[in-house]
Amino acid sequence: MSNNSHEVDIAIIGGGNAGLTLAAQLAAQKCPPHTVVIEPQTPDQRDCSWGLWAQAPQAEQLSHSTKGRWRRWQLIDHHSRVTHSSDQYSYISLSSADYLRHCTTQLRQPVTQVQESVSALKPEQDRTRVVTDQNQYSAKTVYDSRPPKIVGNGLQQHFLGWHIYTQQPLEDADIATLMDFRVDQSRGLHFIYALPFSDRHLLVESTMISATIESKDWYRQAIEGWLHQNNIQAAEIISEEIGVIPMDTLATDKQTRQPLIAPIGAASGAVRRSSGYAFQHIQQQVSQLAAGIEQGNRSVPTPISSRLTTMDKIFNGVLISRPDLAVSLYMRMAKALNGDQFSRFMLGKATIGDWLRVIAAMPKGAFLNQLVKQLTHA
Repeated sequence: MSNNSHEVDIAIIGGGNAGLTLAAQLAAQKCPPHTVVIEPQTPDQRDCSWGLWAQAPQAEQLSHSTKGRWRRWQLIDHHSRVTHSSDQYSYISLSSADYLRHCTTQLRQPVTQVQESVSALKPEQDRTRVVTDQNQYSAKTVYDSRPPKIVGNGLQQHFLGWHIYTQQPLEDADIATLMDFRVDQSRGLHFIYALPFSDRHLLVESTMISATIESKDWYRQAIEGWLHQNNIQAAEIISEEIGVIPMDTLATDKQTRQPLIAPIGAASGAVRRSSGYAFQHIQQQVSQLAAGIEQGNRSVPTPISSRLTTMDKIFNGVLISRPDLAVSLYMRMAKALNGDQFSRFMLGKATIGDWLRVIAAMPKGAFLNQLVKQLTHA
C-alpha cells in the first residue's frame, strides 16, 4: 500500500446511485467542497437494470440512461391479470452503467473519483482517515454508501435475469410485466419480471422474496419454464444479471455510530421494504443532502418516513407469517388502485385516499395480528 496521504473535505465511499449522484450535484455547486469518490469497480462491471416510475420531466432528464419506457404494466396470477395505464407516470428501466457514466462526466475539480478499494476507516479527533489499497484520505466528513448489513433471517429480494433476443416478435411489447406469479411458490414469494425493450429484445428475471438465496440454476430453470409456458423462444442470451436487495436491514446503533461517518443511500434505509424499489428515494435524499451541504448542514436526511417504514414492516411481517396470502396481497393491492394511484403508491407518494383503498382491500385479520406484534415489540 502506498503511503500517499491526501486531505479532502468529503470522502464518498461507493460510486453507485447515491455516491455518484451526490458527487455530481456537489460538482455543480458554485463552490464545490473538495470531494473524492472511492469506488473499486467500473460502471460496466456493476451494470444492472434499475426500475422506477417517473413523470415526464424526470423521464426526460433520465433519457441518457433509459433502456425502456412503458405507459402500461401488468401483474398476473393463476386467476386474473391486472393491467394499469397512466398518462401521468411511465415505468422506466435504466441502465445503471449509463447512468453512472453520465454522473462521472459531470464531475469537475475539486470533485474527483478514484478506482480504489477501502480497507479501513480510522476515526481521528476531528477527521476520519480512509485507508484504501493505494492511498489514504483524511476527510472532515465521510458518506458511506456501501451495501447495508443484512439481518440473519431477514427478507431479501434476490433475482437472476437474462437479456434475450427472441426468435419471433413478442406480443404486447408495449406492456411491462412487473409480477407474473404463475411460477413455483414453494420456496417463497416468486414471480417473473419481464420487460420488452423492443418486439425482439426482452429482459426476463426470476425474482424471489424470501430469506434464502437459491442456486443460479434454480432461477435459470424458472426463466426457461416461463418462456416455454409463454411460447417465447430465445434466439440468443445476450447477458445475465444477478442481484440481492435487502428488505430488512440492521438498524445502526446510534450509540456506536461515529459522528463523522454517515451512511447514505441503501445503507441508510432508502430501500422500500415492501417492494425493493430505491432509486427515487435515493435521488430525493441525495438532492436534499447536497443542498444542505451547500448551506453548511452535513446531516443526512431520512430517506423514507418512519410511518411508511412501519407500514412496510407490517406488510413484510404478513408475508413471512402468512406465505399462503403472499401472492394475493400484491394482486389485491393492484386491483384496488388505478395506474396513477399505483404509481404514487410504489413511489412512496400515496395519498390518504390511496392508502384507504389498499387497506380496504387487505385481509384484516393477518394485518391486525402483525400490528399487535409490532406494538408489542416496539
